[in-house]
Amino acid sequence: MKIRIKKLPLGKALDKYYCTISVSKRGHLQEFYRINVIKRSALALKCMDEVTSVDIADYRDMRLNTISERTGRSVSASTVRLELALLSSLYNLARIEWGTCSHNPVEHVRKPAASPGRTRRLTSTEERRITRALRPKNSQLLAIFQLALETAMRQGEILSLRWEYVDLHLGIAHLPLTKNGSARDVPLSWKARQVLREFAGPMSGPIFTYTSNGFKSAWRVLMAELEIYDLHFHDLRHEAISRLFELGTLNVMEVAAISGHKSMSMLKRYTHLRATQLVSKLDARRRQAQKLATLFVPYPAEIIESNGRFSVQFSDLEHPAITAGSRDEALLRAASDLLLIQALAARAGKRLPPPGEISVRDPHRVLINPFLQKDGLRG
Repeated sequence: MKIRIKKLPLGKALDKYYCTISVSKRGHLQEFYRINVIKRSALALKCMDEVTSVDIADYRDMRLNTISERTGRSVSASTVRLELALLSSLYNLARIEWGTCSHNPVEHVRKPAASPGRTRRLTSTEERRITRALRPKNSQLLAIFQLALETAMRQGEILSLRWEYVDLHLGIAHLPLTKNGSARDVPLSWKARQVLREFAGPMSGPIFTYTSNGFKSAWRVLMAELEIYDLHFHDLRHEAISRLFELGTLNVMEVAAISGHKSMSMLKRYTHLRATQLVSKLDARRRQAQKLATLFVPYPAEIIESNGRFSVQFSDLEHPAITAGSRDEALLRAASDLLLIQALAARAGKRLPPPGEISVRDPHRVLINPFLQKDGLRG
């Protein structure tokens, strides 16, 4: 007996899918946007059983050649892959439960190559500029920024934090529901605990008052004001995870427990950072010396002469300028101060921002060695 196919326009099917399936997902808002994009295409006018793999391929190519109104760039391959995945999910459901099609036309259509994951790192200069800009005018945004770097939590996870789920004594923040649908306990570093103590509130209730859209808007405004380009807030999660690997004290499973990654493959792009840490472990006799060496590293600084006096200002550290009557004396004092800064940080278990880059073409830029001695100065 031949099964009769029910006629249902794809646009109507997408509405039905959203009301019955998407609304129960944590990412339902993203699916709502994708559905509206597909509904504006010629595909939406066809009945589900009339859509062919050629139609799907045409839609794919059309979307890949579309310029996004928001970014001014071509729609990314990842975006198109997600739209095709939604259509495929819709057809699989409709074929079995709705009877509005007999096959899935998306199934054998070639998908766009996956875009490489973002590898944007936050520089120490950017971190310092953001901190300085927020400290006097927006303590809440500053706290969110610092927590992102210390905990590797997602934006939504930070915004949903509640005081009743934070135990500063144990150093744990409990997330009852995360993006992947499971609960997670996030260990809080010393700095993360300090941030929350300074931002202390009531015994219960939300820690932050930002909505998702309000926070995104505030972040975009901040980036525009500071003229920092191509830095998404989600890049801070990448930065935080990279720093966890660079500590050299956590294995992949431990990092995954902190970040909430269920799939180890999602952490593969960070494993290259571990190679430099593994080098020191190959030689057990030099391990401790190499560990100490990573704490006392040179930092770039700017040296300026004015009215016969020389001033040295570290580019990546919150430290007053060092001034002396001669260039050599200014460099020696800067080296002494840097050694003290690093020693105090090591004793307190604090992490200093990594040293930034230095241009050899800039005569005002120097690299300060914390172990600089007088006979090591060059005229």
